Amino acid sequence: MIQRIQTIYLLVAGLVLFGLFLFPYVHYNDLVGLGKDVKVTGIYGTSAGLPTHETGFYYILQIIATVVVGLLPLYTIFKFKNRKTQIKLILLNIVLIILLGIWLYASASGHLVTVNQFLGAGTIGVGFFLLPISIIFLSLALGAIRKDEKLIKSADRLR
Repeated sequence: MIQRIQTIYLLVAGLVLFGLFLFPYVHYNDLVGLGKDVKVTGIYGTSAGLPTHETGFYYILQIIATVVVGLLPLYTIFKFKNRKTQIKLILLNIVLIILLGIWLYASASGHLVTVNQFLGAGTIGVGFFLLPISIIFLSLALGAIRKDEKLIKSADRLR
């Protein structure tokens, strides 16, 4: 049913994933000492006091992947009549989030290598923490769906 708790969990997971558009997953200082933020939409920084935005085909692919991964929990909400499909979609979404996290890690490492830095506590942005948070909410939704499935099976045995 659409008014169940798993709907809230799936909605929050989708919104958290769309937070990747707002929060950078890496901050670093380039070779000149200017601060740069790397988001899924590109590299943001300042040059001569003016904001700059560098983008390319690679970031378009990241945007598409983030939108797909963010929309999948929202699509899963509307499959409430078929709980087995919901479970499969949630498991697929968790795998896709892990793959997106690996991709973002590789991208972040590539950016930091160009400025002779490494991925550490000083360079990790909020965006990296959004991925595990969304996996937690998806796991909570998965547990709630399985609980509903178990309840329905027990009610069917009583009939």
